[in-house]
Amino acid sequence: MGKLAGKVAIVTGSGRGLGRAFAISMAKEGASVVVNDVDEPANAVVKEIKDAGGKAVAVIAPVGSKETADKLVQTAVKEFGKLDILVNNAGITRDAMVQRMTEQNFDDVIRVHLRGTFMNSQAAFIYMRENKVKGRIINITSAAGMYGNVGQANYSAAKAGIIGLTKSNSKEFARYGICVNAVAPSAMTSMFAAIPQQQKEQMIAGAAATSTTGKFGEPEDVAPTVIFLASDDSYYVTGQIIAAMGFIGSF
Repeated sequence: MGKLAGKVAIVTGSGRGLGRAFAISMAKEGASVVVNDVDEPANAVVKEIKDAGGKAVAVIAPVGSKETADKLVQTAVKEFGKLDILVNNAGITRDAMVQRMTEQNFDDVIRVHLRGTFMNSQAAFIYMRENKVKGRIINITSAAGMYGNVGQANYSAAKAGIIGLTKSNSKEFARYGICVNAVAPSAMTSMFAAIPQQQKEQMIAGAAATSTTGKFGEPEDVAPTVIFLASDDSYYVTGQIIAAMGFIGSF
């Protein structure tokens, strides 16, 4: 029996990259999964899970609104009978130096990362509280949220906001037995590919020299940390920011 047998999870931004790895890993551990993304890859992940014998359904919609947040929770309950786990993973980048960053680029990143995490967490919390579910909310942040990054004022601000939101929500939700934590991952994803080449090469070289695996991580290397936080084993862990990097970083 898997670590998440009988659980129902929502994973946002799970059509590709980290979110895909989280959704597939959760399904392998026995969870029924609501796969969310903005386009067709969400359906491909659902098919992959079902072909392997798991249960999944797609919700194709952008996060950041009450409408989407409510739809995600309602879909979980309608299709699988309940909701136990929310993984706020959806994200975008709109990199630019401050002097060239548009208001739209700033607002878009804040809406998806920070507002999306808030709205989804609010909807999930209301359901969990009303139904006495001792659930798990797992937010995805970044080292950029703690230390900043050149050309990523919007992304860094959003990820820093997620850290604050995680800590605040963990205090509010604790009395209901709901654990709220964040994971700061480092892995080969489309977002990583967008990092300036020199910085990327430095990170890869550093990981190769100091990593527990001798290489820069893949999304599948981060998934076990999320599985632990989603499971009943994490009942005594809340309000934490956990680095899943596999190498010596800034944390």
